[in-house]
Amino acid sequence: MGTDMDGFVEYRVRRGDREPTWYSAHDLNSLNDVRNYDAFGCLFGVRNYANFLPLAAGRGFPADASAAVSARLAQVTEWYGEDGLHGTTWITWAEVKAVDWDEPAEKPDSRLHEYRRTPSGLRMTSKASWNAEFAEAVGLEFGEVREWPEGSEWLVEDTLYRSVTIRRRDAVTETGEWQPVWEAMRELAEQHGDDNVRLVVWFDD
Repeated sequence: MGTDMDGFVEYRVRRGDREPTWYSAHDLNSLNDVRNYDAFGCLFGVRNYANFLPLAAGRGFPADASAAVSARLAQVTEWYGEDGLHGTTWITWAEVKAVDWDEPAEKPDSRLHEYRRTPSGLRMTSKASWNAEFAEAVGLEFGEVREWPEGSEWLVEDTLYRSVTIRRRDAVTETGEWQPVWEAMRELAEQHGDDNVRLVVWFDD
């Protein structure tokens, strides 16, 4: 069973003499509905097979969340049950702006990257934590998982298996599914300030 992400972009503003209040701006699903475990791990520590130091993991649901976001979380909790949701957290636009996207993961990806030889060179086809053909070739027991040094390679038939450490920009690409989210947050921050825009997320399996 896979893991999916849900959430909202919020902004905070003061109206009159009242304390600043958070308001919902965008349903995350309207901006990014792609299941990308490398991005989930890099940003929030969920399905972190690539072994990143997460940017904003385990912060929980903000106590001052907007009414719309609180209502949505209550609704999905009713659907899935309290044990059906996990990884609830949030990140501000100020934090996103400060990210070093060239920062590598803390250690190599726990999934070996698989490449096929083609007339134009190597082409990456997949990555997996378990591959029966590879396991047989190197003598792994069924289900056995090992950590392989960065750059280790094995050629098995016409498939090259390689241990790779990826960078944040490999997980959250400049032109990928996160760009509409960042653009929406950037536009709100121009009006309300970098610390007054945040993304609240949660995950279900």
